[in-house]
Amino acid sequence: MQDNGASSYRRYLQGDPHALEELVRAYSDGLTQYAYLYVRDYATAEDVMEESFAALIVKRKQLPDTLHFKAYLYKIARNKCLDLLRSKRRKELPLSGYAESLVHTDTERKIADRMRDRKVYQCLQKLPQNYRDVLYFSYFDGYKIAEICEMTGKSRKKVYNLLARAKAALKEILLKEGIGYDDL
Repeated sequence: MQDNGASSYRRYLQGDPHALEELVRAYSDGLTQYAYLYVRDYATAEDVMEESFAALIVKRKQLPDTLHFKAYLYKIARNKCLDLLRSKRRKELPLSGYAESLVHTDTERKIADRMRDRKVYQCLQKLPQNYRDVLYFSYFDGYKIAEICEMTGKSRKKVYNLLARAKAALKEILLKEGIGYDDL
C-alpha cells in the first residue's frame, strides 16, 4: 500500500526538519494544479498551495492511521480555495499563468503537446466542480475508487456515476473544441 506521505508527516511531527521539505517536494506541484481547478489563476493556486503547507505547520495535527496524508492535504487546499472563492463572492478569476508556464523553448512536438494539454485543462474547467474533482483524483493523482470514496465521503456507486458522467461531459466539450478524444 502506498504511504501517501504519512511517514514523512509523522517524522515532521517528531521534529525531523527534512521531512517537511520532502512533503513540499512531493506534493507542491500536484497541489498547485489541484488548487488551480478551483481558483483558475496559477499565482493564486501557488498561494493556496503555500497556505496549505503553512496550515500543516501551524496545526501540527496528529492524523489517524486510517487517514491518507495526501487526502488530508488536498482537503486543506480545497477548503482554502473555497474560503478564497467565498471571500471573492465567487467572482471568476482569469485564466492566466498556466499558459505561460506551459510554453517553453522545446521542440515543436513538445510545444504542440503542451498546447493540447492546456486546451484539455481549459475544457476541464468547464465541467461542474464535482466532475472536476473525481477526474482529477482518478487520472491526475491516480487514486483508486475506494480512496476517492473515502476522500469525498461519497458511496462507491456515486463515485462511479460521477466519473462516468464526468468523462462523457469532458469528451463532449473536447469534441466541440476540436480535440480528438482518442488523441489523449
